[in-house]
Amino acid sequence: MTKIKSICVYCGSRPGNKNSFTDLAKNTGKILAENNIKLVYGGGNVGLMGVIATSVMDHGGNVHGIIPGHLDKTEKSHDDISKLTIVDNMHQRKRMMFDHSDAFLVLPGSIGTLDETIEAITWAQLKLHDKPIVLLNHEGYWDPFMDLLNNIIKNEFTAPETMNLFHVVDTPEEVLPLLETLPDPVIDPKNTLI
Repeated sequence: MTKIKSICVYCGSRPGNKNSFTDLAKNTGKILAENNIKLVYGGGNVGLMGVIATSVMDHGGNVHGIIPGHLDKTEKSHDDISKLTIVDNMHQRKRMMFDHSDAFLVLPGSIGTLDETIEAITWAQLKLHDKPIVLLNHEGYWDPFMDLLNNIIKNEFTAPETMNLFHVVDTPEEVLPLLETLPDPVIDPKNTLI
């Protein structure tokens, strides 16, 4: 695969209830920085979002945060990152995060993380893009999501091939080796996404 230069990370604006979630975000940020991969994320300085961005910066990496103006106040944008872009709304944020990323990595998070993940998978299903999507299934966090998808498949609301639209790993150390094995994307999103 073409060298990944930037990864969009979707993750929680809260830290979760276990120290291992914070450790996961710190370790993921360190790995991205050490491999010279830019982090593209939601721009906040709270929760796992803030942890991963700080970790990338602490390890000499590059971070582009993208946050809507209304969340700039409630989530407290991260001032100590390479670049912060404030946009008008959530749709602009998600599109800009998409446009500035070569791949997507999903850490534990809440409804917003789920929304972003499902949108990326849906766009892949509709053949609007073929950028890699990786779920980091830390301590089985995303098992219930995969159970839901398997139930949707069982009830024939989607095809079994839906599970091929994303990849699942258990540790941050597995992410980059996995991405190196995947084929180059062939769909140009500029020609497909409006």
